[in-house]
Amino acid sequence: MTAVYVEEGLDKGAIWHFGEVAKEQRALAEGKAWADFSHRAVIEISGADRLTWLHSLTTQHLEKLQPGDWKEALILDPQGHVEQQFFLVDDGSSTFIHLDQDKRDSLISYLERMKFMLQVEVRDVSDQYAIFRAPGKSDDLGGPYALVPRAEVEGTAKAFNSSNLQVGIWALEAERIASGRARIGLDTDHKSIPNELGALNKSVHMNKGCYRGQETVAKVFNLGHPPRRLVLLHLDGSSVDLPKHGSPVSNEGKEIGFIGSVARHHELGPIALAVIKRTTPADAVLMAEGISASQEILVPIE
Repeated sequence: MTAVYVEEGLDKGAIWHFGEVAKEQRALAEGKAWADFSHRAVIEISGADRLTWLHSLTTQHLEKLQPGDWKEALILDPQGHVEQQFFLVDDGSSTFIHLDQDKRDSLISYLERMKFMLQVEVRDVSDQYAIFRAPGKSDDLGGPYALVPRAEVEGTAKAFNSSNLQVGIWALEAERIASGRARIGLDTDHKSIPNELGALNKSVHMNKGCYRGQETVAKVFNLGHPPRRLVLLHLDGSSVDLPKHGSPVSNEGKEIGFIGSVARHHELGPIALAVIKRTTPADAVLMAEGISASQEILVPIE
């Protein structure tokens, strides 16, 4: 197989595909695929206070996180807008986070500022550990994930390859989009709040103590609706082209949102995630760069 690499964007440097995209997507759907995520950053947080500290800083319930359990978490700004998205696991002595490379430095900087007098230590260990998407049926986080010491990457890859197919980012992104899982930096803008992304009771735990931005999340949840909503678009397959990331989405000639992630799915055809005005009728036929699209509801209108 000849690997084609991602040349730009959040996954720059990762394998895009191996030339047989439909085959890769089918193997992933069957739970017989694995992928190399070693382009993602890995941060280690050690110290006795690490879990209660992360619990207080993030949207996720982490103070009783059990070793080996992966979780997704967000960090919000004071107004409730999404700043960070990452996945983490604890091994009983340290918590390991993996996230997009372009968010690594800002996350480390923020965590360092929030340490105060607590027993926590934050380290970039991307040169020591890699993340693999392990074989198995996909879970709600886009895993199962495996944290692999760099010295064991070659052996782990060989073991996975013995009975599974290595796939690229194309297959993984197509599956993510089809599952309606938003990715920060692709399906968000500076105004995005968790309520409009379908994150409640997922990366946002609804029964935990205070965290930065919680007031906005709780207020919108209890008193109203988010102004926008994430939607899965089924694009007209008769067009060779796909709308570009960030392209306007319109309804009856009026701009109502923007295109996020776009992919060609082996069963669904061309699909995209978009953020649109919440009040847009569910049966409205939308347009993006001259391509028509029907909606699959991810976040309730009412």
